[in-house]
Amino acid sequence: MVEIFDLGLPFAVVVALWFVSTGLVAMINHRMRQSLGRALIISGICAIVGLSLIALTSNAAATWAVYASFLGGLLIWSWHEISFLTGAVAGSHRAPCPADAVGWRRFSAATMALIHHEIALAMTAGLLLSLAAFTINPTGAYAFALLLVFRLSSKLNIYWGVPNMSDELLPKHLEYLKSYFGPKRLSPILPLSIAAIGGLALYFANGASSAATSAEMVQNALLCCLCSLAALEHIFLAIPFRDSALWQWALDGSADRTEG
Repeated sequence: MVEIFDLGLPFAVVVALWFVSTGLVAMINHRMRQSLGRALIISGICAIVGLSLIALTSNAAATWAVYASFLGGLLIWSWHEISFLTGAVAGSHRAPCPADAVGWRRFSAATMALIHHEIALAMTAGLLLSLAAFTINPTGAYAFALLLVFRLSSKLNIYWGVPNMSDELLPKHLEYLKSYFGPKRLSPILPLSIAAIGGLALYFANGASSAATSAEMVQNALLCCLCSLAALEHIFLAIPFRDSALWQWALDGSADRTEG
């Protein structure tokens, strides 16, 4: 039987990785914009290391392998994040939303502004999940797929409109994306999204509490915490909280470097 304190380490690991990785990605994209090649090299290294971790631990059932695979999924995700935030991979439409665009035309323009990034994410998730079907340790693939679902949910909610949008982490060269943000209002989609993600967190929590092995417990606990953080980020969209302040240490000095 899994005790509550057994879940502490997986949760601490996810929170630490979430905080540090988000800050480092923001730092790379805000402070190294003029060194685009260097930023992409760093992101490429992240992808290689991440894929290597997932491959090397794919048939390992030990607890350490679960942690390593999870880290691998996050590193591959960071590769995509850096590629997007640097502007290297975004979409075919890189201009503000036309002022008269409504309905399907607005949705189409917003989609084309992100389409290349979305296709890249979907293809990577498909590849990782396909490989995971033949392994005993699919943690990294599951983590990446969940991040894709959560990111798509966030984007759709922001497109339809949310009460609070902290966009300081968005680099200046991507500010045209703000024209696709919806009005500041609480649509019924946001509470439903939070409830759905919360339900997914409970599903993994139940899996962790009833796990037969420590590796299975850690895997479910890691994914549960990932879902919990995603639910928290969605809640931040509904309340007046400037979540970007958590990563001010990564943004400090970025404006000066950009101007210089």
